[in-house]
Amino acid sequence: MSTVDWQGKHVTVAGLGVSGIPAARALHERGAIVTVVNDGDDERARAQAAELEALGITVRLGDGATLPPSTELVVTAPGWQPDKPLFLAAAEAGVDIWGDVELAWRLRGDNGRKAAPWLAVTGTNGKTTTVRMLASILEAAGLRTAAVGNIGVSLLDAVLGEQEYDVLAVELSSYQLHWAPSLRAHSAAVLNLAPDHLDWHGSMEAYAADKGRVYEGNTVACVYNAADPATEELVREADVEEGCRAIGFTLGTPGPSQLGVVDGILVDRAFVANRQKQAQELAEVSDVNPPAPHNIANALAAAALARAFGVEPAAVRDGLRAFRPDAHRIEHVADIGEVAYVDDSKATNTHATEASLAAYDSIVWIAGGLAKGATFDELVTGAAKRLRGVVLMGADRALIREALTRHAPEVPVVDLDRTDTGAMSEAVEHAARLARPGDTVLLAPACASMDMFTNYNKRGEAFADAVRAHAEKSA
Repeated sequence: MSTVDWQGKHVTVAGLGVSGIPAARALHERGAIVTVVNDGDDERARAQAAELEALGITVRLGDGATLPPSTELVVTAPGWQPDKPLFLAAAEAGVDIWGDVELAWRLRGDNGRKAAPWLAVTGTNGKTTTVRMLASILEAAGLRTAAVGNIGVSLLDAVLGEQEYDVLAVELSSYQLHWAPSLRAHSAAVLNLAPDHLDWHGSMEAYAADKGRVYEGNTVACVYNAADPATEELVREADVEEGCRAIGFTLGTPGPSQLGVVDGILVDRAFVANRQKQAQELAEVSDVNPPAPHNIANALAAAALARAFGVEPAAVRDGLRAFRPDAHRIEHVADIGEVAYVDDSKATNTHATEASLAAYDSIVWIAGGLAKGATFDELVTGAAKRLRGVVLMGADRALIREALTRHAPEVPVVDLDRTDTGAMSEAVEHAARLARPGDTVLLAPACASMDMFTNYNKRGEAFADAVRAHAEKSA
């Protein structure tokens, strides 16, 4: 709950968009003197600025570097890097910097309603799926909830809107956590840790530390991945409330205070009366859609958070059965000639692609794009025995080709020397020729999409269109 007297307080909001506009409005409504600064000055930004200026909010477009005079607080969009001149000037002036998550945390309950507790999820991969699974489970338990945060629904809108919630399922990025010093979740999970966004954080250590902030002050459970020791180490380092427990999840047989898998059953040995001897059945592996290993891990993490909130086993099962994954996340597109075609365009880094490749036995892999500084030797080494063939495209495809030459020289590789969007149709045709009955043609690029497509969604749509076109020709 907010203890800040906003009346007349000079607040600078850094960035328009999903988080900046709700922040500016909320602060203005509470009497703050708000100035919005934004790097961009395009048509969309000018339209957004006009709406805010009509309310009496000052907007400076094309000037996100200068700290406005009299600023007493900066509220930033999560993507703005910590070394921006604006933030350096704020630090030198002794001005606090909050993110939109921090502001939402401070303002929860400010509308006179009881503040809903947060069940928070972060990690390099799987956040959105896990949060949506968690929300589905909570809904199956009859709780009023929403999946919010980095998932695209503004936390400010959730905590200040008219809808009253019993609990919120909150996805948090490392960017958001960096700017959220006072956040204290009911329970939280770090799904995994792998190098990502290091240009923003500066180092893997700093990236991990920001992820670990999600555990600070947890009251009931810190959920970690037993297969990823770095997540357990973050739990050990966290300053939590007395009585808060470390809860692991594993794809193997769970030990006490863990959730895991036994004979195709998701089981709980954490939230039972006798953790040494008891195991509570929650759901079948077949209840998880799709039942790929990393998605089962997501389901276990979601179940752990739900159980920490007191949800009964039947609701875990019903929620997982009701859940449908977002598009472009191991999405089955078609079966053509006994070959499955799967779209995992969301696999934009090596960690996500490693999990995707591990889900299938024999694969024709379509990969490539913008590598963002990634290396591919470890990924290729681990997947080599599963690869029937590889089709490469995109700006940094040579990096993957070189790793294949070193670690899987016997695997056939088609290298498409083009970066236009039409390359996807050619890639699917080459993949179809390489594939044999029982194989999976898998789009799991291990790279970002912006060299060829607007985003990973457009890339996945291009793949699905190409697969459907191939199906028509094969009919």
